[in-house]
Amino acid sequence: MVMILVDADACPVKEEIYKVAFRREVPVTIVSNSPIRVPTHPLITRVAVGADFDAADDWIAERAASGTVVVTADILLADRCLKNQAAVIAPNGKPFTMNSIGNAIAIRAIMADLRAGGEAVGGPPPFTKADRSCFLSTLDEILVRLV
Repeated sequence: MVMILVDADACPVKEEIYKVAFRREVPVTIVSNSPIRVPTHPLITRVAVGADFDAADDWIAERAASGTVVVTADILLADRCLKNQAAVIAPNGKPFTMNSIGNAIAIRAIMADLRAGGEAVGGPPPFTKADRSCFLSTLDEILVRLV
């Protein structure tokens, strides 16, 4: 069964996910550490996993499989889900793939080392309308392929 799992605590594209899911009639599970508001709709389920470190990631990774679309900006969660055959999309619309995840993990490690050494490396670029549009397009393409 096709479904969407959302790493929701910091996800900026929840409304876009609902829009595409409703149009494609695909169930969505919003996973967060604490309860968040979601639309009242039969396709939407909310799961609050508690505050334990990586609790949301563990819940999502355990359920990610072929036919599942995972939405997350977390590179290590993306890697776990890809290994379980799930499709994974970042909120900016860029898909994580088995070909790209190794490079993403390496860059993440380098940036963490630089930060630990006191370097001011900045954060991700600001989220834009173009990112939102790219996300909508990528999610729709993946669901068309899976449904």
